[in-house]
Amino acid sequence: MRRGFVQGRSEADTPVRAICEVMARRREGAYWQLSFSSPEIADRARPGQFVEIAVGSPGALLRRPFSIARVSRQGAFASTVDVVFDAHGPGTEWLTSLDVHDLVDVVGPLGTAFPLPQRKVSCLLIGGGYGAAPMYFLADELARQGLRADMIIGAASQERILSAIEAKRISASVTFTTEDGTLGERGRVTDVLEDVARSCRTGVVYACGPNPMLRAVSERCRELELPVQVAVEEHMACGVGVCFTCVMPVRAKDGRVRMKRSCIEGPVFNGARIAWDETRWRNEPDVLDDEPDEQPVQRLTDAELWGEG
Repeated sequence: MRRGFVQGRSEADTPVRAICEVMARRREGAYWQLSFSSPEIADRARPGQFVEIAVGSPGALLRRPFSIARVSRQGAFASTVDVVFDAHGPGTEWLTSLDVHDLVDVVGPLGTAFPLPQRKVSCLLIGGGYGAAPMYFLADELARQGLRADMIIGAASQERILSAIEAKRISASVTFTTEDGTLGERGRVTDVLEDVARSCRTGVVYACGPNPMLRAVSERCRELELPVQVAVEEHMACGVGVCFTCVMPVRAKDGRVRMKRSCIEGPVFNGARIAWDETRWRNEPDVLDDEPDEQPVQRLTDAELWGEG
């Protein structure tokens, strides 16, 4: 297949298949960052969405999903898409072997994006490990909308904090947490969430990272009466809603729990509506405090935030 080959309709919200040229591959702390050229995907992409990349041999049956970390929209081959990943298997190890000018087969953007507030509110972005990647894309978009973005970035150790310098550059404030105390506050993101939300007068929370962390963040936000949008990390084998390996239990407005495909109806969900007790992480240790503390000041309804009727 030739370089720049694209399959797909031209509508802005339609995913495309593109054979993309690798523009850069480098280490990012404990992780890897891959940049590839694709004006078609870059122009369509929104924070929270992902791409599926064919890894390994041309005969590989399934693609691998990667959250979009950043995009650069410069037109033609100057437009790039960045993804961040942890090399922990044959597929991602293969990606680390790519050289500049190699070609990768990519489909995207896929899935839902983070809804942006329709009111001027302060936004708190929470990321865990390399799951923090889409928070940088979201921070860029919020800045373009004239909205304040504060960040909490957490990981097991300093080397697993993603792009600490960049987080400081793009956010109004950033708080780091590490479980071993090697950077920032010792502990988890939920340990500092309330204090940061209060000091920043947070009106809405966005989060991406391991699902146990998302559950903890969602529960804490419920206690603090803060709306929260989460991008779940699920294994998306097909990426187009066919295989049903990525379903999440989500509570509808009528109170009934329905299984939603993370690759189609997600990966972004209202964290308050996920039935966390019915997920596979229900046996994870509770990382929340027993009692909620004093609540922050700013409260807006979903209708006020997202413009819902």
